Amino acid sequence: MELSINTISLFLAVSITGLSSGLFYAWSVSVIPGTRKVLDSAYLETMQSINRAILNPAFFLIFFGSLILLCVTTVLHSGSKQTFWLLLIAAIIYAVGTIGITAMGNVPLNKQLDKLSLQEISSDEISAFRQFYEVKWNRLHFIRTVFAVLAFLLSVLAVIT
Repeated sequence: MELSINTISLFLAVSITGLSSGLFYAWSVSVIPGTRKVLDSAYLETMQSINRAILNPAFFLIFFGSLILLCVTTVLHSGSKQTFWLLLIAAIIYAVGTIGITAMGNVPLNKQLDKLSLQEISSDEISAFRQFYEVKWNRLHFIRTVFAVLAFLLSVLAVIT
């Protein structure tokens, strides 16, 4: 069986987008419920640590690689009307709903958190910041997760059409 560049790119786009949406979904059903049960200072310290650790090549590969591969695969499938449109919509949804929400929402919140010196502020300030941060961050995370899963499902649909 000979694999074409179109088939390989579609396989990679679906796989990488699945990894990205899976990461966000797994975070939603494991990390978020777990962090709800810790003290305010532990929550903020943990999120600072996670936000620093996640900025690594493996994360960037799936986070940005999904969009790149969806775009490349869309172009490669321009001759197949239904596949093209499914992939184009998946790419747009991922770009706006996952990368856009992250860049315009989660990242600015993470930067605010990173600047916070937990040892230098009161427990009341820690509690207030957690409330501010956690509610907004989790809401934005939910939105980007929904968009990532939608992009993945559309890319899977492109395979079976």
